Amino acid sequence: MIQNVGNHLRRGLSSVFSSRSARKSASRADKDGGAMAAGEGYRNPTEVQMSQLVLPCHTNQRGELSVGQLLKWIDTAACLSAERHAGCPCVTASMDDIYFEHTISVGQVVNIKAKVNRAFNSSMEVGIQVASEDLCSEKQWSVCKALATFVAHRELSRVKLKPITPRTEEEKTEHSVAAERRRMRLVYADTIKDLLANCVIQDDLESRDCSHTVPAEKTRVESVELVLPPHANHQGNTFGGQIMAWMENVATIAASMEVGVCVEAYRQEAETHRRHINSAFMTFVVLDADDQPQTLPWIRPQPGDGERRYREASARKKIRLDRKYIVSCKQAEMPLSVPWDPSNQVYLSYNNVSSLKMLVAKDDWVLSSETNQIRLYTLEEDKFLAFHLEMLVHVDATQAFLLLSDLCRRPEWDKHCRSVELVQQVDEDDAIYHIISPALGGDTKPQDFVVLASRRKPCDNGDPYVIALRSVTLPTHRETPEYRRGETICSGFCFWREGDQLTKVSYYNQATPGFLNYVTTNVAGLSSEFYTTFKACEQFLLDNRNDLAPSLQTL
Repeated sequence: MIQNVGNHLRRGLSSVFSSRSARKSASRADKDGGAMAAGEGYRNPTEVQMSQLVLPCHTNQRGELSVGQLLKWIDTAACLSAERHAGCPCVTASMDDIYFEHTISVGQVVNIKAKVNRAFNSSMEVGIQVASEDLCSEKQWSVCKALATFVAHRELSRVKLKPITPRTEEEKTEHSVAAERRRMRLVYADTIKDLLANCVIQDDLESRDCSHTVPAEKTRVESVELVLPPHANHQGNTFGGQIMAWMENVATIAASMEVGVCVEAYRQEAETHRRHINSAFMTFVVLDADDQPQTLPWIRPQPGDGERRYREASARKKIRLDRKYIVSCKQAEMPLSVPWDPSNQVYLSYNNVSSLKMLVAKDDWVLSSETNQIRLYTLEEDKFLAFHLEMLVHVDATQAFLLLSDLCRRPEWDKHCRSVELVQQVDEDDAIYHIISPALGGDTKPQDFVVLASRRKPCDNGDPYVIALRSVTLPTHRETPEYRRGETICSGFCFWREGDQLTKVSYYNQATPGFLNYVTTNVAGLSSEFYTTFKACEQFLLDNRNDLAPSLQTL
């Protein structure tokens, strides 16, 4: 018994961060170049690993690790990872949606791994993975994944972060997609406004049985916390994780379904002005004695701001669902065509671009053949076959990007596009097109496609210009007997600037079943249509490099 307690205490005290020697070896690996990237000896120099034994003082009333305590540990590990890269103090700016997949009990171990995915000017995205293990049964399971944004801060000088150099396929994918996630965060407030302005929120406030409603004012909870030394971090300030723990505690007391929490700060010396620190919205599920979700009474909002918050909660619920089922879906799990809806355009655009970036970042591309300085690569995975064509063109990267962004001009060089109609210019970066192509192989009917085209300029030096394409469904353009509806799940162009008036142009396509026979025929060398089409694309770029459409020059 005493020996077991001693073992638990030793484990509890071993809240282990990577050692100094591990940091030195990671630094040496970074200097040695990419040689060790694929080997077992490589370790990301920003990576922080932390293990904590769950003790009774860490739990809630159910005897499970409290979310607030877990958020504190997550924030601590993520902050150390950010500071390891920045070389100066960092503060938590935001935390993306977190979905907790598993509860953690007393005596189990929480393992947290954090590393910087990408650095921007003074901010950086940190990816966090949380797993748990039972030391007795040796079982392990995933608890959650999180993305946090940290800002580097110095008192007397402006911070300019050094860029992250990704080495592994996973790091390249996260680095590439981080720019798209940042773009989505920056438009979050506008997304909420658009939803409230353009969508009818079906709240049914007047038709509900008021005898089973709870006034929102009765769920209000206010807590005042005095910041003491145990609440401070190594910078002497209370930190994001501690604030999130306080917020979770208050939200649990008020819990209904979505709980809004606002944090303000003020000094004790009779300060009347309160500083807004941050706000959060937490979603709770109330469980019965059998751990099954309970039905909750409706909330009756107060007039004015209460009704506004009520409707905003509906908008946030939609955004959470969009993020969970559109953004978080693996590429192979996405349906070929997804319904287009203006209310989820931000997330469909994100998924469109990120899917292409993930395909580009794959390490397993194999050079299949090379003809007339055009290279054909293939990628074979369990669930799909993809191909990738690459060439160097003596055209400026921006010009090539602008020319191929206008899909209405694609019939000028691609014989597989008979006509292209611009159906909807969604915004500056996204548009929906209806494309008609001739019949392929033994088909008697021509094909038509409805595609979302999303284009992106580089976020940093070294990033490509991107044109991503994927199929969507529109009620105005349903499938007709005249055409066989074709679909593309992931395709598009990337443009890398290789020098003055020299661009590497790459086209990627994940083959769908209806297109597979055509792809395999070309990959096997039984047809040269890939090369002739891409060569025609090169000639189109050369012929039109000084003839950009005025409407595209504003990009």
